[in-house]
Amino acid sequence: MTSAAEAPHIPVLLDEVIAALDPQPGDVIVDATFGAGGYTRALLERGATVHAFDRDPDAIAQGRGWAEARTTPPRLVLHPRCFSEMVASLAEVGIAQVDGVAMDIGVSSMQLDQAERGFAFSADGPLDMRMSQAGESAADFLNTASDSQIADVLYEYGEERQSRRVARAIIAARPLKTTGELARVVRKALGYKPSDKKDPATRSFQAIRIHVNGELDELREGLSAAEQLLRRGGKLAVVSFHSLEDRIVKRFLRDAFGRNSGSRHLPETDQQPAIFTQISKAIRPSNAEIARNPRARSSTLRHAVRSDTPARKVAA
Repeated sequence: MTSAAEAPHIPVLLDEVIAALDPQPGDVIVDATFGAGGYTRALLERGATVHAFDRDPDAIAQGRGWAEARTTPPRLVLHPRCFSEMVASLAEVGIAQVDGVAMDIGVSSMQLDQAERGFAFSADGPLDMRMSQAGESAADFLNTASDSQIADVLYEYGEERQSRRVARAIIAARPLKTTGELARVVRKALGYKPSDKKDPATRSFQAIRIHVNGELDELREGLSAAEQLLRRGGKLAVVSFHSLEDRIVKRFLRDAFGRNSGSRHLPETDQQPAIFTQISKAIRPSNAEIARNPRARSSTLRHAVRSDTPARKVAA
């Protein structure tokens, strides 16, 4: 049987991410979102040592066999943890600084393509959506939360304007057990027609998945961890897939750079040196890449270079 790491997989904006990281032989680079190993494979081919993180036990299990077969001597270290924990996890193996951090945010193609994981409605499966395969599932949340809690999640994480209508429909249809059931409830609540260009259930599925996995908080904490880990001249590359993620990345880099570009009316002593420099504009996939891999359509890459300014203190 072919493992996910060996199966056909097209990493999004791969050439652009590798160009941004510019890996050199001997560099130590974090692949914060290992998934099927697309970025990791390219980094290893360029001689880097990769510390790869993934909270999905399936990704780690499949990656172990691939790592043992592909790297001699071993240059791939797998960490079965959330990438927000990368500082502590790397400290456990004696690493305080790295040369690069790559982050490919959101759900992986491997997870989307497995109906039993419950991330998509393209094929009916259990209403799960847990990246770590532990904790509260999507069904647990939807079958116990109040209509206001569900509506808030749909509005905040899915930007669903009719979130209250959808939430009431979910409450009326409980208990929900499968992705197909949820999709049908959302479509009926929003008056979906097969001729519509976009399935309105997409927004609700995104919102519930983000909530179940705490994805936006994980992203914020992961960016802060990268700031702490990257050495002077170290490079950060982040690929996001929707406006909520990209907004967080853009604000993080703006704030890290804006420390030395504040108001001209502020005293000189209030101007602090930038933490990240050479911040890129948003980079989007070419038409050719979208044709090869339609899932790349909504992706955005932002990258930057770490200065020697000390990292900001992390709130307790």
